[in-house]
Amino acid sequence: MSLPHSSSRPKETSVSHRAPGCSWLVRRLSAAVAVALAIACTTGAGGVASAAPALTTPPRSLAVAAAATSAAAPAFGPNVTIFDPSMATSQIQAAVDAISTQQIDNEMGTQRYSLLFKPGIYGTPAAPLKFQVGYYTEVAGLGQNPTDVTINGSVDVYNRCITVNNCIALNNFWRSLSNLTVTVAGGTTDCRRTGMFWAASQASPMRRVNINGNLTLMDYCTNGPQWASGGFMADSRTGNVVNGSQQQYLVRNSTIGSWSNGVWNQVFTGVQGAPATNFSIPQQNADGTTTPGTYTTLPTNPLSRERPYLFIDSAGNYDVLVPSARTDSAGTTWQNGPTPGTTLPLSSFYLAKPSDSVATINGQLGQGKNLILTPGVYDVGETIAITRPDTVVLGLGLATLTAVGGAVPLSVADVEGVIVAGITIDAGTVNSPALMTVGQQRAAGTACTGCSDPSDPTTLSDVFFRIGGPHVGKATLGLVVNSDNVLMDDIWSWRADHGVAGSFGWTINTSDTGLVVHGNNVTATGLFVEHYKKYNVIWDGENGKTTPATRSPTR
Repeated sequence: MSLPHSSSRPKETSVSHRAPGCSWLVRRLSAAVAVALAIACTTGAGGVASAAPALTTPPRSLAVAAAATSAAAPAFGPNVTIFDPSMATSQIQAAVDAISTQQIDNEMGTQRYSLLFKPGIYGTPAAPLKFQVGYYTEVAGLGQNPTDVTINGSVDVYNRCITVNNCIALNNFWRSLSNLTVTVAGGTTDCRRTGMFWAASQASPMRRVNINGNLTLMDYCTNGPQWASGGFMADSRTGNVVNGSQQQYLVRNSTIGSWSNGVWNQVFTGVQGAPATNFSIPQQNADGTTTPGTYTTLPTNPLSRERPYLFIDSAGNYDVLVPSARTDSAGTTWQNGPTPGTTLPLSSFYLAKPSDSVATINGQLGQGKNLILTPGVYDVGETIAITRPDTVVLGLGLATLTAVGGAVPLSVADVEGVIVAGITIDAGTVNSPALMTVGQQRAAGTACTGCSDPSDPTTLSDVFFRIGGPHVGKATLGLVVNSDNVLMDDIWSWRADHGVAGSFGWTINTSDTGLVVHGNNVTATGLFVEHYKKYNVIWDGENGKTTPATRSPTR
């Protein structure tokens, strides 16, 4: 989403209690903070955290927390920082602030980070842990359940103040929050004490979060205009939510206390506490104009499969939980017990690093390994090919695959149950025929026999496609889905309309279509596609379903 260029932009509906004058100050990374970050990256450093109030649901056991604290960190690389509750809050604060300061304005940069919290309690109401999440930063808990990790404080995204009077969240992309509890506490001003702020737009999912307190999806504590462009929440529990100036939003399989405001398209599917559908009831704007009602609510979600996640088990081992698929469901997977699914030991994964060749990665996949892409940008000159059923590919820190020499960076064969999650795929300077393919295209009417299973769907979760922005990009197509029974869960396919000078323009970052679906029985929950030169979406497969916050017309 680009910045507005004219006065013809539709007006956004906002909350009535805006409070100006709470702008954040972007600071330079100091040597002292850099040293603090280095110290915090050392497992087990620091003193003992202060006591905190009891959780809504307590951690699994003291034994689990102790085992997690003593667990040796895997070789995730230098851009993964693992915190444990024995560390002093001030030490953790310095580490997260160092990364935040670097990443808040680093929209088109190449740095990638993952901040992981072992089971336990961080901060106290009197001394809260509060920090901002910048670009290309993942924040996640390492518990089996979101209640195993509690942050007393807040994990925030504020507006970017391009100028003093142009503070917006329109371009707050590429970051994530998952698998933890935030008990909202503290604040630098009275305005900031009102709740946790997640003023983000596309490609900024919240998954498996448990918010005790108010959550606001717009930042009304900075100067205007405070616009936000849309987002995604799944498998989460919140208190009261201020949606405010968000243009479109999808919430699925969650529980919310209340939801207020909206602009164009707010979709709730399988959400307990969701507002009633009201698209036929106009809303009155402050300037006297009206906007059609924005809420579409479905009592259940037709198909869901939560994103795989890292956790530390009771023996102190790092594992990956692969949740099971659900149909016609509502509410979270974890409020009545652990999320159902399959636990995979970390030893079943190859931990790839950006310097690895595609031949090395494909060799590991060919030997039956799953794949974790540690944070960074991977130059991909030939296709990373997934050919084994039920392979899991999990990106940490929004790991990014960049096409080189016109390659198709990622392909999935006509096999069942593959999961690809948490990655961004960038077009390169030489045109690629596509950025990702799922299955082989077949003649119309030809069955995809034995290559898919409705109960074990190939699933793409938080997979983002980008043509242009950080550099010139060219790709005829973004994502192509040929297989049947594929689930797309939070997809953003974006032909850039802004970025580094010279990287975008009608004849510069060229791409025809962002998403093509030829497969049958394909489901999309959270589909964002925009700015393509011919069609944003072409969907000619049969029996498709969408529960989207879709931004584009389709053919």
